Amino acid sequence: MKKLTEYRDMLRRQPLLYHLLLIAATMLALALAAHFGMQAGTRHGARRNVPDFAGMPLAEAQEAARRHDLKIVVNDSLYVPAYDGGIVLDQLPEGGVEVKPGRAVYVTINSFRQKMVAVPYVAGRSLRQAKNMLEIAGLGIDRLVYRADMATNYVLAEYCDGREVTSRSRMEAEMGSGVTLHVGVQGGHGTTVTPRLAGYTLQQAKSRLWESGLNVGEVVFDEGINLLNQKDARVYAQSPGQERTAALGSAVDLRLTLDCTKSDRTRAEAEKAARGLAEERRRRERAEADSLAKLRLEEALTAPEAAPEAAAAGGDDRNEPDDEFFF
Repeated sequence: MKKLTEYRDMLRRQPLLYHLLLIAATMLALALAAHFGMQAGTRHGARRNVPDFAGMPLAEAQEAARRHDLKIVVNDSLYVPAYDGGIVLDQLPEGGVEVKPGRAVYVTINSFRQKMVAVPYVAGRSLRQAKNMLEIAGLGIDRLVYRADMATNYVLAEYCDGREVTSRSRMEAEMGSGVTLHVGVQGGHGTTVTPRLAGYTLQQAKSRLWESGLNVGEVVFDEGINLLNQKDARVYAQSPGQERTAALGSAVDLRLTLDCTKSDRTRAEAEKAARGLAEERRRRERAEADSLAKLRLEEALTAPEAAPEAAAAGGDDRNEPDDEFFF
């Protein structure tokens, strides 16, 4: 104790050194206080294993989260008929992941019923306008039915659940469902070209098909795709293929995958093939147009030669009665 007093007195006799040491000690104390304060505030070193909440009712999942010092936040809801309402369908972070206490776990729950939306009246509009109106309302096209009419690709009639939709209808349908559209087609205009669908989601592919006057055929998902992740799947194969001539109202089958490498490779190949097919189609159309123009030119050139012969033949016919009369 005596030595400490002597050291203190010696430092006080040197004010500069004394104050430098005092500042250093104060800064060290503040740094230690901040370090331990942050550890206490962030619960440094504390870990919790996130339980697997999938399949639990929401109330049960919230209770399990409280026991693990976590909290549940409902991020989204879907309607999957195979599950009861309020069941947890998906979560982030996934079960088994280590997190800090107090962490929020975002879950997707199953709705108790599908949301109902008003069905817009789209008859009398172009197919593109009708498609856009239905998509904005949260609906789609179940089927396109083409009928002979002078207005190609204009909607003649609209049906929902077998009932015709009129301007006075106040019908509702489940969000995501589709309506049947009867669309006009003039004679000689009954074909279209299949669009490139590789790399698109199912909803995007459907929209492109409807806009081209085509129906969605069989949809096949690769293994591992379910109702929760199918919105992320991408088209990697279609039948008929892209840039093919198809009858309006015909169906195009689709295959989808979650493998990004597979879908990206297919999309690159499809874009390259599409350019070649489009150029080939344009070349064929030019050749057909040239052949038709050549045929018309030949007909125009041969027409004057036939006229004198016809006139001469007509003159002989007119003289025959005169000859007969004079005989």
